[in-house]
Amino acid sequence: MSGRRSATRRRRPFLVALLAAVGSLLGIAAVVAVVASVFVGSLASSYDRDTDTIADAFPSGDRPTRSDDALDVLLIGSDSRSSLDPDGDHAAGGRSDTLMLAHVPADRRSVQLMSIMRDSWVDVPGHGTAKINAAYAWGGVPLTVQTVEQLLDVRIDHVAEIDFAGFAGMTDAVGGVTVQAPTAFTARGHHFDAGANRLDGDAALAFVRERYSFADADHTRVRNQQAFMRGIVDGLLSKGTITDPGRIRDFVAATSRYLSVDAGLDSGTLLRLGWSLRHVTPTDLQTFTMPTAGGGTAPDGQSFVIVNDGAVQTLSAALRSDDLTHWLATNPH
Repeated sequence: MSGRRSATRRRRPFLVALLAAVGSLLGIAAVVAVVASVFVGSLASSYDRDTDTIADAFPSGDRPTRSDDALDVLLIGSDSRSSLDPDGDHAAGGRSDTLMLAHVPADRRSVQLMSIMRDSWVDVPGHGTAKINAAYAWGGVPLTVQTVEQLLDVRIDHVAEIDFAGFAGMTDAVGGVTVQAPTAFTARGHHFDAGANRLDGDAALAFVRERYSFADADHTRVRNQQAFMRGIVDGLLSKGTITDPGRIRDFVAATSRYLSVDAGLDSGTLLRLGWSLRHVTPTDLQTFTMPTAGGGTAPDGQSFVIVNDGAVQTLSAALRSDDLTHWLATNPH
């Protein structure tokens, strides 16, 4: 009996220590879970508080049929101006200087980001043919959505509008972004080399806005904007960002100040979408430009970009059937 009691006493400290260690680990896990939920909750609160809601973001009347599982989000980079652009754009009022369609497939294994040339010559409902960015000046977000839906015959599920100044804030919040420039150029006091460039906020803003340095103008401009978006995704998914709550908080705060979204794109929707895309990596982001077919000149003398109607018809079918990855493989850009 004495020997068994002695053995029991010898084992007890190990068992107590093991139970204490397990308890501590469970306690730490619980604390981490609580802290994480509070942090995510505070981010959600910040997003909902600081992000503006676009009133009547979508057009009334008949619209394309909604997809069951895939999502199409229209991203608008706007530049509100009360007078003519001093940089020579000669556009009075607000214009949608950047239009991108983000397609999120039903399987959530990738994201396709398509640029729409802002000078694309299209039918703007109620106004006749014009450059697509005129839709924003004439009817704001609802007319822009209606124009894109009519062009692509695809329903826009959500819309997000960001002022160009937000590009600088997003960049600084993630500690800068690295972009791949297709060609060297100098713009707004910044020089960019062909290849990799590490940008701060001011340089990023110059990078995404410049068009007059290029022989093909907006064609290189949209490629630079796509490069910037890939740089932002790389920065957000980098170890230095995802392990730094402060940097994530700064990014949400910097973005929210310049962001307006439809009423359905609240923090809860974003969190669910983000969770469904948790396995997506930067290499799963595909960027391209809506097919064009050269340029033209309107009767009033303004130049525009001709839409490649045949290619856009097949693109539209691929979007509706959620088969954009296959379309990109057979229609390289």
